[in-house]
Order: sequence, then structure tokens, then C-alpha cells
Amino acid sequence: MSYPPPGGQPFGSASIPPAPSYPPASGVPMQFAAPAESTGAVASVLGEPTRATIPLSKLAPEAALRRLELTIVRRLEGFLHGDHLGLLPGPGSDMSDARIYVPGEDDVRRIDWAVTARTTVPYVRDTIADRELEVWALLDVTPSMNWGTEGVTNRDLGIAAVATIGFLSQKMGDRFGGFILRPENLHRLPARSGRSALYGLLRKMLSQPFVPDHATGPMTLAASVEKLSRLQRRRGLRVVVSDFLTPGDHELDPNVAPDWERSMRRLGVRNQVLAVEVVDRREIEFPNVGDMLIRDPETDFERYVNTGDPDARARMDAASAAQRERIRISLRRAGVGHIQLRTDRDWVQDIARFVLAYRRVASMLHAPPQGVTK
Repeated sequence: MSYPPPGGQPFGSASIPPAPSYPPASGVPMQFAAPAESTGAVASVLGEPTRATIPLSKLAPEAALRRLELTIVRRLEGFLHGDHLGLLPGPGSDMSDARIYVPGEDDVRRIDWAVTARTTVPYVRDTIADRELEVWALLDVTPSMNWGTEGVTNRDLGIAAVATIGFLSQKMGDRFGGFILRPENLHRLPARSGRSALYGLLRKMLSQPFVPDHATGPMTLAASVEKLSRLQRRRGLRVVVSDFLTPGDHELDPNVAPDWERSMRRLGVRNQVLAVEVVDRREIEFPNVGDMLIRDPETDFERYVNTGDPDARARMDAASAAQRERIRISLRRAGVGHIQLRTDRDWVQDIARFVLAYRRVASMLHAPPQGVTK
């Protein structure tokens, strides 16, 4: 969304029809526009952003994250030695099952003397291999993510979330890769290990061209999540960063699933999934700036609204709250971790608070379906 700044001129031109006092249809990302003197209310006051609103050096303060660690509860299928629990036996620090000692094949140093004493038969104790973690982040940069009223856009706040999670998940051998969702395609950034590789990935995300309003294409959030699930078969951590708004979806009933819910649930069967919802303050708290034209940057929807009417603002705020509640319930049904970041708050503090609370519920949240190994 974008909207006229405080103090902007309200609608008052005789050439503009009077604004009815009712809220816009909900479920779509809105863009507030003020009237141009000669052509009417057709252009956004702020216009499309031309550069990143957060510098690379301030994406994720490492000092604030040094003592935090993102809990990984899924067993991994990596090839390299790392610091996370693997699926198969191998050299590691986590104990597995005991089995009978095979002379000439097993190392006598691995004999489990407690089991051997109880059974009078030599037993060895296998260990579970420690594997590396592979993290893939999906960043939504569709036109609705260009909105921002607090000095930062939703898109750049999403990149800051990717940076923060990247720093939290950096350990020995861990790799971090990314996908960028644009309406025309899904751009892949290869997964690499190391701090410099993560900075390179973030720099590419920040330098991505901005998607203009009303850009069309076949790629949707549901299709991109489905493609991420198919392309990256190794178990790991998957991070989906979006506003989770589907153009043209006016539904507010939480019992009606969005089109991306099934894809998110499928992605979570084999992976640990974290959904980062980015929100601007004025998407859920409409300002009192008089009459304005509200439009959707991804569809042809336009409507005049009198934001000076408290009843109209109350109905718009209620519809936005219902929309966000539906997203929250859908992500919970999909069995993924969910964190909401706002442009008017400190995102590092919000993520740190989430990580500390996430440790208590991660194992229950990511419990696999019945019959599926963890």
C-alpha cells in the first residue's frame, strides 16, 4: 500500500465526485491515492519506491543476535558433518539403538558396557550423525509489498527478516539460499555457506528491480510455495516471507482456506517451516485524512472512502483485523511457525522474542502427520 502523508490535501475539487462513506472491499492490498489537479485521482501520492529503504549494514545487528539460536526440531538428510540431528546412524554425539558387537567390524571403544553387563553379550551403541542445515527463504516482492508508511517498505522489512533468520541459523556447514517471487517468475538464488555468501544473497535481494503496479504473471504465492516444495527435496528449514494477501480474495471467513494454505501444509510435511507475515500500521489502522481514493496495486479495484467518518474507519479496521485473523488461523492449521512483523516496530526485538518463545512449542508445532517420520 501507499497513502498520502499526514497533512496531505483532502479531496475537494469540484471535478471529483463526492466520496461515499463506506469501507472498501476487504481482502486485497490497498493503495491510497490523492487527486491530481488536472487529471483527477489517478496517481499515487508517494509513487513507486526507487531504492531500498534499509541499508545492507543495518539489516540484522549481529550483536543483538549473538546469544540467540533458532531451534531446529526436524531430522535432516545432509551430506556434511554439522550441528543438527540427522536421520541415519553415523558419527555423531546423539545416541541411537544398541546392537550386538560384530568382531572385526565394530570399534571396541563403542561397546556399551551397561547393556553388555546386563545381557552378558557384547553390545555396541550406534550414534546419530550430526548433519548440516539447509535453509531456503522465499521472499514475496509483488506490488503489494512496495507499501510502507513508517520509513520502510514491507518488502525491505521482509529482507530484514530473511537477514535476521540467516544470522540465527549460521552454524558449521549450514547453507542459506533464496527464492524471489515476482509475478512473472520465481527467481532462484543458490544456497551457499558462510557469512559473506549470506551478505551476497541479501545484496541481491535489495537490488532487485521493483515490480510496478498492476504487473501480471502466472506466478502466485501458492504456486511458488508448491514449486519450492518440489525443487528442494532435502529436509531443512523453509522461510516464507509475504503479506499473504491474494489479489481478488475478499473472503473473511476463517473457515474458508486461502489458496496457499494447502501448499504450506505440504511444505511442512518434510521441512520445518516459518511463515513471516509483514504488515504496515496503516494496513490495519486507517488514518483520518479526509476523503481519498483507495485502490489495489495488483487489481483494477478502486473506491472513494471518507476516512473522516469514524464509522467508516471502524468498519475498515474491523475488516482488516478479520483479514489478518484469517491468515493467522490458516497458518496455524497448516502447522507452521508464524511471526508477524510490523514496519512501525523493532523487527529484531520481535524476532528475538519469537525465537525465545518458539523453543517451548517448536517440537509440538512441527509434529509430523501420523505415519510420517520426523
